[in-house]
Amino acid sequence: MAARVTESPHDALGLSVDDLLAMHRAMVTARLLDEAAFRQNRMGRAPFVVPVSGHEGCQIGTAWPMRKGIDIWLPYYRDLGVVLVAGMTPYEVFLGIFAKADDPSSGGRQMPAHWGSRRLGIISGSSPIATQVPHASGIAYAAKYRGEDAVVACWFGEGATSEGDWHEGLNFAGIHKLPVVFVCENNHYAISVPQSKQMAVENVADRAPGYGFPGVVVDGNDVLACYGAMKEAHERARRGEGPTLIECKTYRYFPHTSDDDDKSYRSREEVEEARTHDPIAGFERYLADRGILDLPGAASVRAEVKEQIDGAITAAWEAPDPEPESALGHVFAESP
Repeated sequence: MAARVTESPHDALGLSVDDLLAMHRAMVTARLLDEAAFRQNRMGRAPFVVPVSGHEGCQIGTAWPMRKGIDIWLPYYRDLGVVLVAGMTPYEVFLGIFAKADDPSSGGRQMPAHWGSRRLGIISGSSPIATQVPHASGIAYAAKYRGEDAVVACWFGEGATSEGDWHEGLNFAGIHKLPVVFVCENNHYAISVPQSKQMAVENVADRAPGYGFPGVVVDGNDVLACYGAMKEAHERARRGEGPTLIECKTYRYFPHTSDDDDKSYRSREEVEEARTHDPIAGFERYLADRGILDLPGAASVRAEVKEQIDGAITAAWEAPDPEPESALGHVFAESP
């Protein structure tokens, strides 16, 4: 009798080997770009950075089912991995970090990590927490009203769920059965406030039925699990069945921002324990076990990505600064 061939999880999800390798490269790019941005901050060349390390699995996994040029992306400030999947390049990211004139998000006039790109369908966010959530519902309402085949995805941290904007956005989406997916990247801390001080429920996703749609909890360190949850939610939205709330349980390894001292609210032992569940290391073990990417291959990817990022830093640093007179653009009414 022939041996039974067991289907791998990625096969069941419809992901090819090329998909897996591209997802791995995107995760590595987000991590190395994050570490490079922190170095630029410590060198005094980047005034403010928002780290992503630890979130790569949930970001790349939930962004991967999105269709470029069709769907609409509403990331939050930690979503470096999301915007990389959407099509933003390391060079464009550093244009924003260095506040250069060609920064696609704002021409160097917005804080770094406040992503936006008309070309890529990334809607600009703002610093107040959760304001992108009602925006996502409004855009999804417009898409449904126009009969467009578009899914809107909105990412946020669990701290956003304590804001009124969040509840209003989800309630509106549920009432109108809008084609929107809400993705909570739950890293257990809203800056320094632990989840237990924010909500009396175990899971953010437990709140979804109160708005009339499903809530799903997934391991945010498992890129394939995150992809599977998003794929199902995306297909559900396209079928006209309404929103889904996906909660990805994850962890951030660095402080909230470059201005934060995380030693004041969490122990080094806690952070080190969380690092044993690194989403990149876990995915590399998965790929190695299936003969898709061995350790030398993974090291080669890192070397290639690092070289690309180093080149992007040099090019972005040498790019032109905004003209001083442009500081008042889009502030006051301008004559035709």
